[in-house]
Amino acid sequence: MRKILTLSLFLLAAPAYAAEPAESTSLMSPNTGLMFWTLIIFITLWIVLARYAFKPITAAVEAREAALREAIEAAKRDRDEAALLLLQHRAKIEDARADAQRFIADARTAGEKVRAHMLEEAKAEQQEMLGRARREIEAERDRAIAQLRREAVELAISGAEKVIERNLDSDANRKIVETFLASIPVSKPDRASR
Repeated sequence: MRKILTLSLFLLAAPAYAAEPAESTSLMSPNTGLMFWTLIIFITLWIVLARYAFKPITAAVEAREAALREAIEAAKRDRDEAALLLLQHRAKIEDARADAQRFIADARTAGEKVRAHMLEEAKAEQQEMLGRARREIEAERDRAIAQLRREAVELAISGAEKVIERNLDSDANRKIVETFLASIPVSKPDRASR
């Protein structure tokens, strides 16, 4: 097609160049032969372009416009979807923050409960240890008193033996002194003074 177009243009333009006289003409003077052939070439070119080139060019431009419109619509849809997703993600983030705050508050409450429970256990253990220590002290005191009584009995017997010069049996003397000491009331120290 290009060859045909070039050949027809050449054939149409050739007689115009051949018909020109060799004399010099100014550019401002009208040349009817040249105008005629120029008009013929223009009309022929217009017809050829209208028949073979304008339709594909117009179709390509319209296809390009349609593709651009479709791309713009797709971009708008994508933008709207992105905005919706952004709102959904923001809502999820806010929910996650609320959950995190709730978990923190629950953890604090649980921590306070554990702390209070541990303090209560420590106080109970402390009271138990104090009670045990008091019982041990009382038992130790009772053992010390019994030991002192035995030592007092031993001393009394030893003293009595010296005084009496061994006239009595030592087991009998021990029983007499123990009976005497057992009859003496034991005064326990006042607990309120501790």
